[in-house]
Amino acid sequence: MHFHQNGYVSADPRIEEAAGFGVDRSEDLPDEVDVLIVGSGPAGMIAAAQLSQYPDVNARMIEKRDSRLVIGQADGIQARSVETFQAFGFAEEIMREGYHITEMSFWNPDPENPEHIIRTGRPKDDEHGISEFPHLIVNQARVLDYFAQFAVQSPGRITPDYGIEFVDLTVDTDVDEGADEAAAASAKEHPVSVTVRYTAGERAGEERTIRAGYVVGCDGARSKVRSAIGRTMTGDQANHAWGVMDVLANSDFPDIRTKCAISSKNGNILHIPREGGHLFRMYVDLGEVPADDARRVRSTGIDEIIARANAIIAPYSIDVKNVAWHSVYEVGHRLTDAFDDSDESDPGSPCPRVFITGDACHTHSAKAGQGMNVSMQDGFNIAWKLGQVITGRSSTELLRTYSAERQVAAKNLIDFDKEWSTLMATPQEELPDKTYLEEFYVKTAEFPAGFMTEYTESMITTSTTHQELAAGFPIGKRFKSARVKRSCDANFVHLGHEARADGRWRIYVFADRAAPTAGGDSAADARSKVNALATWLESDPASPLVAYRREGEDVDALVELSVIYQQEHKEFAFPDVPQVFRPHVGAFDLEYVEKIYATLPDEDIFEARAISRDGAVVVVRPDQYVAGIFPVDAHEEIGEFFAGVFAPVK
Repeated sequence: MHFHQNGYVSADPRIEEAAGFGVDRSEDLPDEVDVLIVGSGPAGMIAAAQLSQYPDVNARMIEKRDSRLVIGQADGIQARSVETFQAFGFAEEIMREGYHITEMSFWNPDPENPEHIIRTGRPKDDEHGISEFPHLIVNQARVLDYFAQFAVQSPGRITPDYGIEFVDLTVDTDVDEGADEAAAASAKEHPVSVTVRYTAGERAGEERTIRAGYVVGCDGARSKVRSAIGRTMTGDQANHAWGVMDVLANSDFPDIRTKCAISSKNGNILHIPREGGHLFRMYVDLGEVPADDARRVRSTGIDEIIARANAIIAPYSIDVKNVAWHSVYEVGHRLTDAFDDSDESDPGSPCPRVFITGDACHTHSAKAGQGMNVSMQDGFNIAWKLGQVITGRSSTELLRTYSAERQVAAKNLIDFDKEWSTLMATPQEELPDKTYLEEFYVKTAEFPAGFMTEYTESMITTSTTHQELAAGFPIGKRFKSARVKRSCDANFVHLGHEARADGRWRIYVFADRAAPTAGGDSAADARSKVNALATWLESDPASPLVAYRREGEDVDALVELSVIYQQEHKEFAFPDVPQVFRPHVGAFDLEYVEKIYATLPDEDIFEARAISRDGAVVVVRPDQYVAGIFPVDAHEEIGEFFAGVFAPVK
């Protein structure tokens, strides 16, 4: 953790100094905001947390509930999400709190007694070492709490405005020519008129209109924001019902504290132990839903769900002592055609002003544990882009990439979930073979873990022209961390874990074979491509550190540099490294030397991530996805890429 750069800190260093709209933040929802987030679910909370790192953006989040979420329906936390939590500073805390899934048991009918089930497989949850982070089970409410804590401790100090619901919106495309200059400017910058209604407190029932620059709808499957922009969901209708219950119970079932896929003559169960040592969740098969059911299956009581569960797990049983929560739902897979209000058929149309995330634009079953996880990536994706556009760092064209990227990710999720949820509901005798479900689970593990998202070429993602220079960092996929050694203090660190969700881009310079030199020795400089790159980064007008740096900003305010040398840490010291990799920062112009790394002899990151020994430059976006890979000497190409990302300094 980096602090003290502006003076000695004796209190909790995670609590940053308030700035911008975070100073004396109004308790009442103002008449005008830059960003209005509708809904405080996973997508909304991560968006608020990210935007809190942009204190010059006036962002507010409304929630129709009168207080925090108490019982969340989602609970599965995939490894990709834990990586994200690391960037927001609470991965360690939530890992201590959560239930860790390390393996999954498969139970099927006993061939000798088909009315009873037996365990037929027990594969590891992550057979292939996809991530260094675990697969967790944690109540959604606690995830939201952690994001809320990050948001209120960040400079923007964003907190939910509870007891306010979204009613409707209109986007004003025409500015009143007769309005005074201030009013015209306001209408241009904040063209979205939003009607909201108070649902709690003294003002309950009151409606008012506020103006927003942008609106992010995180308001669930029945999204009013989606309706307001004329988007509709299409897809398969539900035809299979499941009862879900979180219960405290005693049981003789031997895998009651292990994640299980259970298939029996009487139906199927997806069993998930919960955090805390006692609680567990069961998704209990209620069977096919007739076309004329008229949602009567939704009234299935908890007693019937428990009875069905006991029939499925025979000869074992559960004795339920307490029901924390239960529900009935029907599996349906639906997707919105676009995730914003733009006219995607006309590239020249105005850039979007309204966005939808999570269940507002994609719905699916809970079997793959993806709802909360994918929603958080939606919110993360749009939030940093809004922050960058509103603060003038990028053109509004950046906002078009949100729907383009996340709509494809959601489509891939729904395709996967259709197959997985269908298999979960299929009796074993109807599968191609007895181990088919187990084998599918193992071979597709990377997708539900959250690592198959791969963004295609755009203004923020390059082509794969130079992919071979760092094959282990696929362009468009998340930056897969690996261990290195920090040269200044010989500490082992995971390279990716050092990146905070602070809105900055990252440039990782993987050095060529030449030994580190600080520059000035012409012979040594000629041997080192890194030295030439350092000179370009530090002083060339096309360098992202020069071209887009505003007056008074630290050199790493927009782009954080790291350098990783092929030598071991004992072979050089930080004064041997070019100055640009040890920038002077903060109020006292202090040299920061903790972004200089060495390789580990028995865990070489160059080998682990297939990085060329001639070196490579890996550029990573604020949301942890690889934006591009370049040769170390491709100065002009690097400059051209960032010229397409950032706006010139005014």
